[in-house]
Amino acid sequence: MAKVAVKKALSEKGREELLKILTYERVRGKPIYYKNYRKVLRGELDPEVIMGSGELHAILLLLIGKFLMDNLGDDFIVLGGELGFFTSADSFRSLDIAIYKREDMKSPSKGYTKKPPIVVIEIDTKADLSGYSSFEEYMYEKTADLLNAGVQRVIWYITKVKKVMVAENGKDWITTDWDRYIEVFGGVKLNLKELLDKEGIEV
Repeated sequence: MAKVAVKKALSEKGREELLKILTYERVRGKPIYYKNYRKVLRGELDPEVIMGSGELHAILLLLIGKFLMDNLGDDFIVLGGELGFFTSADSFRSLDIAIYKREDMKSPSKGYTKKPPIVVIEIDTKADLSGYSSFEEYMYEKTADLLNAGVQRVIWYITKVKKVMVAENGKDWITTDWDRYIEVFGGVKLNLKELLDKEGIEV
């Protein structure tokens, strides 16, 4: 009986540790896990499978990141790789691409940042959306959290419908096709379709 209790306790502890690893974001104390996290808990998938980027996501991150680094100038730095950003004491969000003034990152911390980026660019999401009625509900909530935490502009690329949304505080949030030129910051305009065409990539 004692052995069974110990085995159960270890199993529960292992599950808790695994859920920490599988936490994609935390919103007002509530975890949002990676998409398909339940398959990891059932032993059907390894954590790395659901936490890693797919081909399209990785390509878009590379193309957008390179474009921004080439065009924003030396006063800015472009960060990627799901940067963790504390939007409040009990909430953090994962950021695909974040633009900062270079001087703000002269002494980077080893943990998640509390410094709001100037601009955040998101591409789809890796989040499990079972707690939301739709992807749009999640997108709007995350966008509002980022803006309320000090981000000046949030840009979302939604690959399934080839759309882009641009949001700023105090202005109408605009959704349009991703073959339009979108101002990222400081007069730098990005046309995602044009970037893909230059690389000969069809989506």
